Amino acid sequence: MQESLVTLDWVVIAGYFALLLGVAWWVVSQKQSNSEDYFLAGRNMGWFVVGASIFASNIGSEHVVGLAGSGAGNKFPLLIYELHAWVVVLLGWLFLPFYVRSGVFTMPEFLEKRFDPRARWFLSLFSLAAYVLTKVSVTLYAGGIVISTLLGVTFMQGALATVILTGIYTVLGGMRAVVYTETLQAIILVVGAACLTFMGLDAAGGWESIRETVGPEYMNMWRDMDDADYPWHWLVLSSTIVGIWYWCTDQVIVQRVLTAKNIKEGRRGSIFGAFLKLMPLFLFLIPGIIALVLKMRGELQWDTPDQAFPSLMMAILPAGLRGLVAAGLMAALMSSLASVFNSCSTLFTIDIYKKLRPDASEARMVQVGRIATGVVVLLGVLWVPIIERLAGGTLYEYLQNVQSYIAPPITAVFLLGIFSSRINSKGALFTLFTGIIIAAIRLILEVYEDSLPADSFLYEFASMNFLKFSAFFFLYCVAATILVSLFSPAPDKAQLTGLTISTVTPEQRQENNQSFNMIDIFTSLFIVAIVIYVMAYFS
Repeated sequence: MQESLVTLDWVVIAGYFALLLGVAWWVVSQKQSNSEDYFLAGRNMGWFVVGASIFASNIGSEHVVGLAGSGAGNKFPLLIYELHAWVVVLLGWLFLPFYVRSGVFTMPEFLEKRFDPRARWFLSLFSLAAYVLTKVSVTLYAGGIVISTLLGVTFMQGALATVILTGIYTVLGGMRAVVYTETLQAIILVVGAACLTFMGLDAAGGWESIRETVGPEYMNMWRDMDDADYPWHWLVLSSTIVGIWYWCTDQVIVQRVLTAKNIKEGRRGSIFGAFLKLMPLFLFLIPGIIALVLKMRGELQWDTPDQAFPSLMMAILPAGLRGLVAAGLMAALMSSLASVFNSCSTLFTIDIYKKLRPDASEARMVQVGRIATGVVVLLGVLWVPIIERLAGGTLYEYLQNVQSYIAPPITAVFLLGIFSSRINSKGALFTLFTGIIIAAIRLILEVYEDSLPADSFLYEFASMNFLKFSAFFFLYCVAATILVSLFSPAPDKAQLTGLTISTVTPEQRQENNQSFNMIDIFTSLFIVAIVIYVMAYFS
């Protein structure tokens, strides 16, 4: 097994960074004196850039390593989270028209227009805290591990170098720098991982040989309803709730489609992003299975499933190509960090600073956005020593649980808010506040689960399968939103024009109908068909 990168690999990596910095410098040299240009790239992006940006902001190095680890570590049911391409399509067809018509920069801003300012403040502060403590921390942790392994530097050096470099071009270039560099990074990541997949398949003797080695049951993503870890019915429900929250209401993803020129380009960008979302199955999960097969045959050695992807890469790729894939992994890390940095900047500047300083000039808001990004970068750097002390597997699985607890109240409020004009601010706020309290209690009790009496209600609450808990939690959130809304005055429909399905005007409906054609419908159905086929194949 090749233990280190050689000169040609370093040349390729250096070329990648030179190209990346060149793109960032070109963007920085463009005039960005207004907030729309800095935070939403002037709302002038085409569908290709939007789709590539969606894909790149989703795929981080922890995603790459973790998904390959799922393939190598008998966690095939987690494949369902990679089949959320249909949810990305849903973003373009259902949610995007309401977001564009509202003219918002952020998701909290949309909640203010749909409900009231309190909902905006809640989601803004909650999102900022969640991003710094989860998205930034897990990306830095996994990225530090990957870079230290590939480049032969310490974890701290790898994590610090990447977060600082990413922070520089995000601070200076804003959203335009993020989406253009993400497009470049998505291309590099796809090409590099595709080479590893094809060469890995050849090294393992082909797909049928792989299936025979691991056995057909290993590749079954649907476990029994009484399975302790991944019962299929709770998995489907919980993953859908998380998927809608992540792909249709989370600032990091939605901000990408809001950069589009119009609804048409934004929808096509989401469709293209959905197509790209199908690729991780082939680019990252399958290499994990290949690494397992080679290990079972004694041709490859690794200690934990998370080492499967880099071990396979270093073992079978030739010089130069190793450098390309290494650059792709670093690209994945940097694109995820850049997405979070810019989204945090947007949330703080638009949802907090502008509310406190409504008379602030456009130039001042761009300046505050840069400062906010710098603060998030600093917080990420300060968080690195803490991350280093955490166990990678524990952190990764913990964050999967956290998503299942964060998603239900936000998903319920957004869905009901769009589908029903009867849902009011009291119902939304009650659900958001009680939802976050319930989620916090569950997380705290999980930590102290072993010290709870085995026959107590608290123990049952803490030990319930997280997928089952998420599904029941979502039902509570839906019921709470509806009941509180029904027992309080209805909102003024005149203020909800275009924000709910029943208040869309005929002119708005006609404009939306003119924003798509049969090609858009066909490609969307084609993506859904692929998802169904993959679900059936791995059963």
